[in-house]
Amino acid sequence: MVSRRYVRTYYRFPLNYPVIFGGAPFVGEGVLTNLSLKGCSVTCNREVLCGSDVRVSMFLNHELPALPVELGIIKWVKGNQFGVEFVRVPVEAQQRLNRRLRIELIEWLGQRHRKSASSGSPRQDH
Repeated sequence: MVSRRYVRTYYRFPLNYPVIFGGAPFVGEGVLTNLSLKGCSVTCNREVLCGSDVRVSMFLNHELPALPVELGIIKWVKGNQFGVEFVRVPVEAQQRLNRRLRIELIEWLGQRHRKSASSGSPRQDH
């Protein structure tokens, strides 16, 4: 059997914000380590179960109130990290998430531009 290569649809931005999460057999706090439009990764000191439903509250940019994900699924667990796929996000929260990711994209593009400009190599357009 040939294994399929896993490719994410959306870029995940590396971040570092507090989160609170909870599922049927667990509740915990952790740190959001990356974020995309449809998911995130969390580092924590709790054991979680792959495949579990989970609610996540993210304190993006340390803003209150927390951004809620009403329903997510834990897609993978590796040591003290796990990945969540967002299934149900309230409309207002989705709009806040979109704004945060737009800001992250602008900053990321600015950093890439500065790196390429500082490399000193002239750009050749054909």
